[in-house]
Amino acid sequence: MFSGMNYVYEVYKEQSFSKAAENLYISQPALSSMIKKIETKIGMPLFDRSTSPIQLTECGKKYIKTAEKIMDLENEFAYYVGNLQELKTGRLSVGGTYLFSSFIFPPIIDKFRRAYPHVKLNLFEGHTPLLEQKLFAGELDIIIDNYLLDAGIYEKERFMEERLLLAVPSSFDSNRRAVKYQLKASDIKRCLHQNDTFPAVSLKKFKDEPFVMLRSHNDTRERVDAILGRAGIQLNYTLKLNQLLTTYHLTEYGMGASFVSDTVVKCLPENPDIIYYKIDDPEAVRDVYLYYKKNKYLTRSMIEFIKMAIPGIEKNSEKYV
Repeated sequence: MFSGMNYVYEVYKEQSFSKAAENLYISQPALSSMIKKIETKIGMPLFDRSTSPIQLTECGKKYIKTAEKIMDLENEFAYYVGNLQELKTGRLSVGGTYLFSSFIFPPIIDKFRRAYPHVKLNLFEGHTPLLEQKLFAGELDIIIDNYLLDAGIYEKERFMEERLLLAVPSSFDSNRRAVKYQLKASDIKRCLHQNDTFPAVSLKKFKDEPFVMLRSHNDTRERVDAILGRAGIQLNYTLKLNQLLTTYHLTEYGMGASFVSDTVVKCLPENPDIIYYKIDDPEAVRDVYLYYKKNKYLTRSMIEFIKMAIPGIEKNSEKYV
């Protein structure tokens, strides 16, 4: 009914079929035919053709008022889309585990907000199953996680590599048997543990010490279980927890050794009460990814956020240009 409103509106403005047809670069018979089809669909005429110049009927006046409202809405929407493309408006929802939300996302979010202050950015923190649930439901646009999500459902971009370390309270006697393997937080921060020539410790040296461990159904726990299984070691777990940061803090207080990621060590202040050890096992190395749902429309805000998180990614993928 309003798909041809531009033709009707041009006739209304010019009060002439011939002038309107000239402006629209079509023949007058073609224009008359288009207007007639619209009138037939409505069921009554829009123009009184008995007058000169032609005038609108009462129905025609209502049609023009409605068409003007539609055109105003179209212009408003075009303005909105333009602002959206230029990031003068819009919203972005990102999520991560407590660790990544606390230490990895803040500098990226700060940079994004400075560059695009009019985009409303929401940060959600939670455990991996909840993050995936919200990503799948469309409540989150992007999440960061070290867990491998279903490649058939989600797109992923590699953000960084992290490594699992053994963290032992400096007061534990077992440290005396492993002096040459010891690493300080400052060593981790300068990535000495990533040097192939630096020796890894045998976990058997610490098998009699108390450990604080993450609960099951966690990527770190699954990896540690695999590492211990290959080494044929059973550890004494005094506490089982939900968060990697909590295990780290309990190790700080001497309550047990733990397995932590080098991300934690690099992001937290150095603590001389903890000694770190490199672990020689493929499961001790993992990638951290940015995820978004496959086939999801990549908004300009999503693209710019990913580009800020992974500088240079646009050079390897046209999706982010």
